[in-house]
Amino acid sequence: MKPSGTSRLPDILRAHEREILDEWIALQLDSLSTRRDLISESELLRQSRDFLSAFAEAAATGGLDRPSGPGWATVRELLDRLSEARALQGFSPAETATFVFSLKQPLFTTLRRTIPDAAALAEEAWRVTLVLDALGLHTTETYQRRRDEIIARQQQEMLELSTPVVTLWDGILALPLIGTLDSARTQVVMESLLQRIVATGSRIAILDITGVPMVDTLVAQHLLKTVAAARLMGADCIISGIRPQIAQTIVHLGVDLNSVTTKATLADAFRVALQRSGLAVTRGAAAPAPGSAGA
Repeated sequence: MKPSGTSRLPDILRAHEREILDEWIALQLDSLSTRRDLISESELLRQSRDFLSAFAEAAATGGLDRPSGPGWATVRELLDRLSEARALQGFSPAETATFVFSLKQPLFTTLRRTIPDAAALAEEAWRVTLVLDALGLHTTETYQRRRDEIIARQQQEMLELSTPVVTLWDGILALPLIGTLDSARTQVVMESLLQRIVATGSRIAILDITGVPMVDTLVAQHLLKTVAAARLMGADCIISGIRPQIAQTIVHLGVDLNSVTTKATLADAFRVALQRSGLAVTRGAAAPAPGSAGA
């Protein structure tokens, strides 16, 4: 059915907005009865009141057959903010879209009370269905887009947290790597390391791969790229954590690490770094325990 003629919905919304809002709020509170920890009743009331007011204005001026047009921009902006907020609050896509779809029942109820003619009622109901379906789809798409952005940002933050660059000594940095080293993480590793090299003026960086479960050709290439980038910034790299299994794998793969100093443990690598810096650790006399005689 294709609606024709002028819609009566704008006049009906103006005349019955309060009762439509009350019924809509009641429906939403009932459907969210187990999710009250995520949103307060006052916030839900504010969102619903703002949306219904904008919806009524758009229906009067924007045309019900053009919910994607400029006349509905305010409505879509409200839904964009709502979708982002609910994605952050932990609502599911279905629960977020229900905000729009649950408006159908109070609207249909009001239409039945105010339009006695069956044909006119069916035409108005179809108009409402089309516009709310379009807005509901817009809400779902916005929610998914915002959710993807949140997940991507959290993944980036986790990558940055999982690659801490620590200062072992003046001019000596260490970057302990744990987990799989893929292309995305290699980029974060490089950026973190190079930024610290510049910030501290360090001349030596230790890449510790003790926590890397497997080294294949790709991982080895990523390590070599990081070493090359550090050298371009004036810092020499030492790779530590070369276990027997990893050494055999590297030899089997034919990866050339001859230009890179490698050590079995971080302690060994630190010792080499100190030597290159003209430093040495010597054993001194043990300090007396607190509270012991003569302290």
